[in-house]
Amino acid sequence: MSGVAIVGHGHYAPERVVPNHEIEARLGLEAGWIKRRTGIDARRYAAEGEALSDIAIKAGDMALARSGMSRDDVGLLLLATSTPDHLLPPSAPLVAHRLRLSNAGAIDMAGACAGFLYALTLADSFVRTQAIPVLVIAANILSRRINESDRGSSVLFADAAGAVLLAPTERRDAGVIGAHLASKGQHYDLIKIPGGGSRMPFSQITDPKDVLMMMEDGKAVYQGAVAIMTDCAERSLAKAGLAPSAVTDLIPHQANARMMTTIAHQLDIPANRLRSTIENFGNSSAATIPFTLSATAEARPYKQGDVVLMTAAGAGLTGGAAVFRW
Repeated sequence: MSGVAIVGHGHYAPERVVPNHEIEARLGLEAGWIKRRTGIDARRYAAEGEALSDIAIKAGDMALARSGMSRDDVGLLLLATSTPDHLLPPSAPLVAHRLRLSNAGAIDMAGACAGFLYALTLADSFVRTQAIPVLVIAANILSRRINESDRGSSVLFADAAGAVLLAPTERRDAGVIGAHLASKGQHYDLIKIPGGGSRMPFSQITDPKDVLMMMEDGKAVYQGAVAIMTDCAERSLAKAGLAPSAVTDLIPHQANARMMTTIAHQLDIPANRLRSTIENFGNSSAATIPFTLSATAEARPYKQGDVVLMTAAGAGLTGGAAVFRW
């Protein structure tokens, strides 16, 4: 059985920059409040008329172009998103079509902030068993799901896309060498959009805010996310047979700067091995890990044999971690 290599990666953030002072003024917060609590200076919002498929395509196109691989060789597209163009049909077939992936299957995956890691682990398995390249894209336009009167979601969420193209390699030790996926359904309601599903159909919605994001207990979200991200990371390293000292790069979900440094500390991974984009790009849910993986690569290129630990948690609660050997 062959190994798996990332042969191309890509990222995209919309042009509109939204600095903290815009949000602080709207919510009546003192200057510097957001940065002190989240580590975020600014975030990006999609332009009017810019849909999820539009930003996903830009990240995917970059990954494909950098790989030099024929688009006809890609056998599957996995699109991790919580904000598709429509509830039906899924957005992945449209993205595959616009990327000219003529021989690829395509499906949406809704794993909230952990969605990319679920897609990555499944893609890695498909590459190993079928010897066919897989494109994984994670993208979200969360700015249109923010309740502007809700401090918890207004200060964090953003829009972005990231992508990785996986392909077979003769190096059997490359690819996902340890992974652990988890869920904590007892915390199902911590982060939610109440309306629009089968529980509360659009026809029953009386309050427009029911189709916007709600995060009523930020402390519980923070504690739950730290616990599940740390546990999944430790289990993934154990499955890979590696100590934390073997990790060359830690890419946690970019939810909160304090959360990321806490997780690095709990895992005993030096802070200088942490890759982060949260300061200028905020939290784009499932997109943050592949976006950060790609956006930081020019300044800090990956080398053969590097061990990249990725971990995330999000609504549901869903969580997971993966150890990827470059």
